[in-house]
Amino acid sequence: MGKYVFKRIMGLAALLLGITVITFAVIHLAPGRPTDLEAQFNPKVSMEARERIAHLYGLDKPLHIQYIEWLKRFARLDFGISFMDSRPVMQKILERIPITLTIELFSVILILLIGIPIGISSAVKEGSFYDKAMTVFVFTGFAVPTFWLSLILMDFLGARWGILPISGIKSLEFDKFGFFEKIIDMSKHLALPVLVSAFGGLAGISRYMRSSMLNVLKQDYIRTARAKGLREKDVLYRHALKNALLPIVTILGLSVPGLIGGSVIFESIFSIPGMGRLFYESVMSRDYPVIMGVLVIGAVLTLLGNLLADISYAAVDPRIKLE
Repeated sequence: MGKYVFKRIMGLAALLLGITVITFAVIHLAPGRPTDLEAQFNPKVSMEARERIAHLYGLDKPLHIQYIEWLKRFARLDFGISFMDSRPVMQKILERIPITLTIELFSVILILLIGIPIGISSAVKEGSFYDKAMTVFVFTGFAVPTFWLSLILMDFLGARWGILPISGIKSLEFDKFGFFEKIIDMSKHLALPVLVSAFGGLAGISRYMRSSMLNVLKQDYIRTARAKGLREKDVLYRHALKNALLPIVTILGLSVPGLIGGSVIFESIFSIPGMGRLFYESVMSRDYPVIMGVLVIGAVLTLLGNLLADISYAAVDPRIKLE
């Protein structure tokens, strides 16, 4: 196992290097430069002043030289200084990443708590009205645009009915609240973002769970267990479910990119100061160091999710032998 993990880590390191090369090239080839935002709305800024700003940011150097300098800083876990406010990029990310990871964690928990039971019950009642209704429900959720669903929930649950807050992560009077009041207040603010983040993921988990459960229920050992007179509950949850859950372990690792990518949309809509909103603001301002920092952190989390999924799959499935 140790040798396998070491090889996987080396492979992921090479993959991460390739991701940084492509990302660095793409963001620099995109239209617009950081100097444009400081100069295009000010007619008094001369071409010479623009060149001095570009030299200050190091944008006058060849692209490969800029990348090598960035890579040297990255090797020291230094993402550089933000062009917009001259703050360290790592400091800005560390301020934002906890709230994003919190939302994604609760989203995954909600997906598992709802998606797995839907998949199991749909498999057990294959072809029934319930199965068809759940199929329509989960795929409708998968097809609904995140921004549209966010606006609808904000309109009804927030603006019209006043059940939940529609922006931010805490109320204006947050500092005056007690400990439990603060927890309740933040929970109310995070309820809509977590729901929106999890809604689209239900389709994938529930369909994979249904397909895996159907495949397991058709195996010979399940028929043998039923022939022995075991209760249907024991057959489903003691014999079938354990094996049906194996593919879900891999799916969870693959779902990380979608959750992180979706945070850009709902964090901007709900005005949540997380990594998604930071990324959006950085792209709009062409803040290259922050863009690279957020994308690299997202890539690292994605690769780690896939690695943990592979290791977990090998750990829970004794049939897999790692040579």
